Amino acid sequence: MTSDDARLRQETGHFVRWAPSQKIARDLSFPAVRWNGPSQAMDAEACWATARRLLHDDTLKSEDRLAGLLLLLYAQWPAAISRLTVDHSEETDGVVCIRLGAVPVDLPAPVADLALQQVEVRRSHAVLGRTDSPWLFPGGRPGRPIRDWAMGERLRKLGIRLAESPLDRTLPTRHRATRSSPGRTLGIDITVAVK
Repeated sequence: MTSDDARLRQETGHFVRWAPSQKIARDLSFPAVRWNGPSQAMDAEACWATARRLLHDDTLKSEDRLAGLLLLLYAQWPAAISRLTVDHSEETDGVVCIRLGAVPVDLPAPVADLALQQVEVRRSHAVLGRTDSPWLFPGGRPGRPIRDWAMGERLRKLGIRLAESPLDRTLPTRHRATRSSPGRTLGIDITVAVK
């Protein structure tokens, strides 16, 4: 478990800490790993450069591109992205919308194409081929969405740096102020900011 190549370290740690509490084992210990946050904040230019790459780089998985764009452009947490279903996305008269809250948001052409593509080709990692899962981002277990930490890990691999705060660690740092006080930041009422 000390090797950098160790897999399932987090799950093993949970088990090793659980076993003594259940009196199954006495002398086991597994230290918690503290997350010290990103090495640096993601500035606005880096954020836009990453968004442009996700829009145009066809070598990346379309599902990762869509998830990254939802985070960067629409400030959605990985937990919220992972819980999206195909019913959250709809196409009417050539306009693709995604419901991220109470009101559907019109998606611009490149993001709309990725959303439509994801609805068509989504697949679970647990099965081969297409699945009838209702989730836009199916997970490793049949019928379940991708876990939020797995979504966050996929986004990190795309180069998206996450915020330092434990409450906001899944959002890029430039979105923290906007999410916490949109009325003050934009100088408008909160209901107008939400719309």
